Amino acid sequence: MGSFREKLNVGFVGCGRIADLHVPGYRDSSDARLYAICDTNPDILRQRQTQWNVEKTYARFEDMLADPKLDAVEILTPQPLHESQTIAAAKAGKHIALQKPMSVDLASCDRIAREVKRANVVFKVTENYVFYPPLVRARELIQEGAIGDPVTLRIQFVSGPEGGWDVPGEAWEWRMKEARAGRGPSTFDHGHHLWSTAWFLLGESERVSGWIDSLDGIIDCPSHFMWKYKEGTRYGSCQFVHCEHLRVPSKYYANDEWIEVFGTRGILKIRRCTGNLQDGPALLLYDGTGWKEIPGLDSDWGAGFVGATRDFVSAIRQGSTPMLNLEQARYIMKFALALQEAARQRTEVYLEDLDARFPRLNRQQREWTSRIDYVRRLDWLEELGLAKGTRAYAPQAVPLTRALVQEFKSPTPPLADASIGLILKGDDLPTMELGFLIQNNQAQLLEGQLPVDPRLTVTMAPGLWAAILLKKKRIDMAVIQGKISFTGQVDEALKLKGVFGF
Repeated sequence: MGSFREKLNVGFVGCGRIADLHVPGYRDSSDARLYAICDTNPDILRQRQTQWNVEKTYARFEDMLADPKLDAVEILTPQPLHESQTIAAAKAGKHIALQKPMSVDLASCDRIAREVKRANVVFKVTENYVFYPPLVRARELIQEGAIGDPVTLRIQFVSGPEGGWDVPGEAWEWRMKEARAGRGPSTFDHGHHLWSTAWFLLGESERVSGWIDSLDGIIDCPSHFMWKYKEGTRYGSCQFVHCEHLRVPSKYYANDEWIEVFGTRGILKIRRCTGNLQDGPALLLYDGTGWKEIPGLDSDWGAGFVGATRDFVSAIRQGSTPMLNLEQARYIMKFALALQEAARQRTEVYLEDLDARFPRLNRQQREWTSRIDYVRRLDWLEELGLAKGTRAYAPQAVPLTRALVQEFKSPTPPLADASIGLILKGDDLPTMELGFLIQNNQAQLLEGQLPVDPRLTVTMAPGLWAAILLKKKRIDMAVIQGKISFTGQVDEALKLKGVFGF
């Protein structure tokens, strides 16, 4: 074991509850040591210096950064401080391990990234779940094909008021401030662990939906989220539950999680992340013949923090890329923000919209492009004879039209008068003229003639019209394909579309 100068000198800023989990990674390390600590509370500073046998203490972060012996910092402060402290550390030339989440919004993440790249220092966001041994082994099994092609990932989170370690009041105070800003303690703060897990196991997602509620107006549970992965037909879901009178046995926080991954040939089950609600092996594999325990895994939650610390030190020593680098950490932030936005809007949110200058316009363009792609694909398949065309339905066009009008029921409020001509032309059949008349909230069909001075005239193939009435073809898709032509007042068609439901 060499002298201190043969080791990296690392400093902690923030010596609260979470710091207890960051210290073990430096015990008995031949590569780095906890050299300095910084905290605004002098009592905590004195206590931690004795407890951890630290050489230097600082009341001001600026003073610690000015120490020429300091090589790297671990920033363990509340997330609203992450941007300013990370930028200060980067400008001071110190390598940085930043406690999750990266910051509070994407603009802040981008400002951090610019300064870190300019300073050319190692940067990572500390996320223990991606180093938790059962999850690391589960990822390896997925990549080895042990469950076939992954299809669904499901995460369950449960918390209670009792069972874990004591958390200082000030730790809850800043979390409640964050909750009031829309970043809840469960779905955003702790949620980072679970969103990192979802990414770690199955990759990036393209769109999300979610719902957030609260039993007490403070804790953001019950909540439920779903997402669609970019790759393949893969989906994920996560449910948060807080049980007001439940004791959750745990060495750490009073919550626990379990995770299931379903594939085409098997199932993985990961139990006991933070707490100890479930007994038995931490990782199980079902391969179609029975459940098998995956042995030899450290299932203590703290093991993930040790792994994260070693990853940070190795990145500095070896020049390797750490886990949750700038780009990866920003993605997790974007995923988390998309979930919060989906819950606020009560709608599906695409992650790419969060980077768009005009999100609504970006969404409309994507939807339009998707429709056009679908139409082009359908046309191509029909031309090759791989998709059924509408010509076969042509003989049914007139009988279906008669039935449509006979089933007309006077709507409330009354429908305004309408006069629409329909020309059915093509499919190797004689051209047919029909007319829809809506007068006094009653429908009438004209056969063999158009209405006198119709407000709108629509022309299409009889097979296409029959397919629309049979609900085998969508009228809006046919319009996009250019298979329907209009003359007159197009808004007249909306009256019939709404009443007849095609």
